[in-house]
Amino acid sequence: MTATLIDGKAIAAELREQVAADVAEMVAAGMPKPGLATVLVGENPASEVYVRMKQKACAKAGIESFGFTLPADATQEEVEGLVAELNADDRINGILVQLPLPSGLDEEKVLNTIDIEKDVDGFHPINIGRLAQKGRESLFVPCTPAGCIYLLDKMNVPLDGANAVVLGRSNIVGMPVALLLVKRNATVTVCHSRTKDLPSVTRGADVLIAAVGRPEMVKKDWVKPGAVVIDVGTNRVDDPTRERGYRLTGDVDFDEVKEVAGMISPSPGGVGPMTIAMLLNNTV
Repeated sequence: MTATLIDGKAIAAELREQVAADVAEMVAAGMPKPGLATVLVGENPASEVYVRMKQKACAKAGIESFGFTLPADATQEEVEGLVAELNADDRINGILVQLPLPSGLDEEKVLNTIDIEKDVDGFHPINIGRLAQKGRESLFVPCTPAGCIYLLDKMNVPLDGANAVVLGRSNIVGMPVALLLVKRNATVTVCHSRTKDLPSVTRGADVLIAAVGRPEMVKKDWVKPGAVVIDVGTNRVDDPTRERGYRLTGDVDFDEVKEVAGMISPSPGGVGPMTIAMLLNNTV
């Protein structure tokens, strides 16, 4: 069998069109454009690329984009002070502090400084805490985990009562997506480096979400026939046959796993496009 492809690019494009339509409707009603502020500390090339992508996406959706850059040697007080100023700025509806921060800065304190009503990245401890509590709703859900669930919903994947396995336990993806699956009444197993006989655990999954950061780790014999596989990973692998000297690949061996899975998201082109689309959606 060959799995049905979960086309993240197409689904994200559809969501971004809806966001742009929502913004146009708001402006036509006399409301100001939504505003998103990005805070970049230091000169991390990958972070700079991500911030430019987010700013470009904002422009296409009609969202005002405000970019703020601090030097790598910025103090904790300077970073928190900038965030406090953005909290008080009525033009700005969402604040995104690009992670990781340079060493020496306390990431948690910076995230704590963001007004939870402007926490469009969904990483404020109160928002994460609400996500973890039964009967509570967070104001915002982290964008990549929210994108995973959005893809599953668009593909009409039943989560109620499903056995879901999350491979990876990061604060950014693994743990939040596990909490979202619990809220949808899935039975959830979170795997990590200490999990015994990992392939046998993942083979029990109706829905497998791979977010471990190891290229092509998930093989054909790790997946139950007909399972839904969401590949969150984006890894750079040396490849001298490519002009740029490398290729991007996910945490799942796509060519192998597509032969047994019922549905699969590719990487690149699956969850990645959803992350920015969910950020725009959160901002609006």
